[in-house]
Amino acid sequence: MGIQVEFNPDLALRSFDEHEQGRRRVDECLPQRLVKGKVYGFLKEGQRLYWFNGELPLLETKGNEVLSRPLASITIIEATHFIQDGKTFTRGKYLVKDVFDPNDAAVNFEWMKRT
Repeated sequence: MGIQVEFNPDLALRSFDEHEQGRRRVDECLPQRLVKGKVYGFLKEGQRLYWFNGELPLLETKGNEVLSRPLASITIIEATHFIQDGKTFTRGKYLVKDVFDPNDAAVNFEWMKRT
């Protein structure tokens, strides 16, 4: 037996459509519009650990590790673990440092380093 945690080098959230269709809570999804300088909340199932001392990519996930290219550069400013209905969750807040043009082929991250 051990303590199960996941280290995440990014924050991957679902499309806002998932919330609109009633399949996900709003904090499990990307906002309808990302705004540089704005703080948003997030919610992930599981006990997740994020890097607090630098910028991370914000991605869209379709599940099963199917991820988009970085949509924005963010910093995690708060993360808390809690149990609800016998399941562990991580909720927190992130600050949008920069928003990327999805049609631009520029590389904005080289693994965990912002370029």
